[in-house]
Amino acid sequence: MTQDFRTVREHRATTIDGFAALAGILVLLGLCVWRFIAGVQGQDPVQLVAVTTFFTLLCVCFGGFFTVQPNEARVLIFFGRYIGSTRTEGFRWGNPLAQKRRVSLRVRNLTSDTIKVNDESGSPIEIAAVVVWRVVDSAKALFDVDRYEQFVSIQVETAVRSLATRHPYDPADAEGNEPSLRGDQERIAEELRVELQARLEVAGVEVQEARLTHLAYAPEIAQAMLRRQQAAAVVAARRLIVEAAVGMVDDALQGLSDKQIVQLDEERKAAMVNNLLVVLTSEQSSAPVLNTGTIYS
Repeated sequence: MTQDFRTVREHRATTIDGFAALAGILVLLGLCVWRFIAGVQGQDPVQLVAVTTFFTLLCVCFGGFFTVQPNEARVLIFFGRYIGSTRTEGFRWGNPLAQKRRVSLRVRNLTSDTIKVNDESGSPIEIAAVVVWRVVDSAKALFDVDRYEQFVSIQVETAVRSLATRHPYDPADAEGNEPSLRGDQERIAEELRVELQARLEVAGVEVQEARLTHLAYAPEIAQAMLRRQQAAAVVAARRLIVEAAVGMVDDALQGLSDKQIVQLDEERKAAMVNNLLVVLTSEQSSAPVLNTGTIYS
């Protein structure tokens, strides 16, 4: 038979100002000393036993003093039972028999290790992330997970792996409006933050920001992918040049026709188009050949 998991939520513990408690204990100790002396002088053993017992209890009360720093919580545990947390700064006094465990509420940075994983298209990539997080529920951080700092570290690595396998590295491999790891950094960062928040909710942790810090192809395919990116860039540039050249040729033909500068038949139009496209799309400067006439022998 399995036992259901019971989550623990933070609630406020009953504590008082430490200086007021210290003053009260010192006053009671003074009264005990006075009654003890009176019991000795009056030779009253019952009073001596009562005063000694009360004095011992007052000494035990000194174990209830503790301090709380800014952005820190103290979790009180009384014989294995959670009795509350306090975030009130300063010198405090609480149950002297309760264990008082410190939990930092400060903002922390976690940089994950660089891991190798396959993206959605199966290409091996190296990826790492930085996560900004803080504890917002001290009880859940201590009682719902074992060693919450290690839990956060493991969940960050798991979320980064999951994110990398769901998206392609290169925008050229993305389909439709699908985000890519390299081309949609803001969307990827928000998706990572949301996924981490869902994973770390059980630990009482709030993820304030998550962002990729390292993203690259694995070394064994880096050169091949670099050549692929260069080839894609060259093709895109040539396509743009050709589209622009076609537009310029069309404008030239249209201008000659509208202004009736010269009448060209279809054969001469084809020759002109060919020459203009060669000139406009060539990677090197074209040298024109001038026809100065025909020499007959």
